[in-house]
Amino acid sequence: MSNKIDRVGSLEQIQGQIKFDESGLVPAIIQDAVTKEVLMMAYMNRESLKRSVESGETWFWSRSRQELWHKGATSSHTQQIVSLRYDCDGDTLLFQVKPKGPACHTGNDTCFFNDVTLSADQIADSEALNDSKLKANNHNNDDRFAVLAELEQIIAEREKERPEGAYTTYLFEKGVDKILKKVGEETAETIIAAKNKDNAELRLEVSDLIYHLLVLLEERKLPLDEILEELGLRHERPRRD
Repeated sequence: MSNKIDRVGSLEQIQGQIKFDESGLVPAIIQDAVTKEVLMMAYMNRESLKRSVESGETWFWSRSRQELWHKGATSSHTQQIVSLRYDCDGDTLLFQVKPKGPACHTGNDTCFFNDVTLSADQIADSEALNDSKLKANNHNNDDRFAVLAELEQIIAEREKERPEGAYTTYLFEKGVDKILKKVGEETAETIIAAKNKDNAELRLEVSDLIYHLLVLLEERKLPLDEILEELGLRHERPRRD
């Protein structure tokens, strides 16, 4: 492949697809083209994007120094660009590169070398939810909502035991205002996903919304059975349509 990026259309057309922020910047994720490891994240403006495309090596904009910088100009650890993509919103760039040396100024191959170890309870929260989803897929139509009962039980256990580090514990300890805020956020994200006609995203957002609603019900000590009972009563009432 040539040292310049293979691309369709002019540089102006490419830049026209990118949503630069109010400072004229866009985040750029740098990924090793071979190992697929994320090496670093930096910012580009129109000029650094232009130089990157034209030279075939990464250029960035330094927010601290307020100047352009060519990756590897002093260290010789340049990054030869293999491909350039931008995300669905056009507000993040993804470069795949062939690095000539470490990406990080610390000498590490990647800037992302600080591991965060999740607690067993955090992992348990995630695994419990995933296990419930898996079980739900195996249920027949008569008990396909059993996952809700299982999730309600898990949330009740978290509220009672308050295992340290668990996200559900965090919500209960922050109280109803935090839980309501999360319900509001997930509702808004559900609306956005629906408006975007993205069913994959909608599935995720509705799942998050239901989870946070169940946390809210547990905080208020309102059993899910009473919600189901209310829905049943509404179904039995005479219809007006």
